[in-house]
Amino acid sequence: MLELAILGLLKEQPLHGYELKKRLGDTLGFLWGVSYGSLYPALRRLERAGAIEIVAPRSEGPAPAPMPATGSIDGETAAAQLRRLPKPTRRTRKQYRLTPRGEELFAELLTGEDAPGADEEKSFALKFAFCRHLAGDARLALLDRRRAGLNERLAEARGTTPRRGDRYLRSLAEHRTESTARELAWLDELIAAERRAVQPEPSQEGATAS
Repeated sequence: MLELAILGLLKEQPLHGYELKKRLGDTLGFLWGVSYGSLYPALRRLERAGAIEIVAPRSEGPAPAPMPATGSIDGETAAAQLRRLPKPTRRTRKQYRLTPRGEELFAELLTGEDAPGADEEKSFALKFAFCRHLAGDARLALLDRRRAGLNERLAEARGTTPRRGDRYLRSLAEHRTESTARELAWLDELIAAERRAVQPEPSQEGATAS
């Protein structure tokens, strides 16, 4: 999932590691924390796969200005002492950008099935965050898959909710069922809106005839 998130952010603009980590935190903080220990290995994997490439490094901090000649012995001595002081560093950061292969991989990950054992909640939330990059029919397919999975979960939950016994366990089961039902209602609204958006508008001629 981290690779998909990185590709989605780089699709918008080139970014360096620090910017990526910050934007991943802003975008996915509700899903999971992203550390440099997980970010940079993912960047290396994507670079080896040809999905991203490094842009010319960007320097940070101004270059030290040359010391002007003073014309006096005291001034030249002071300038020489300043030149011996530690110079400010010009740290560079690698910027990463998407390649044509990265565009293809992003589309594959965004529209493909989840890997076995993947967290369905996190996966759907991440894909939904980048839904704007999908065509209308692909967005509908993503929403329909999610709705089908939730319908199965809701049917199972309703069949296993205890009617008697521990009231706390019963209340928890009812809460989960209600949460699933609310998400289904939300998805139904989204799907209806998507279908209205992809349906061709009736022609003026047809509207007049009717």
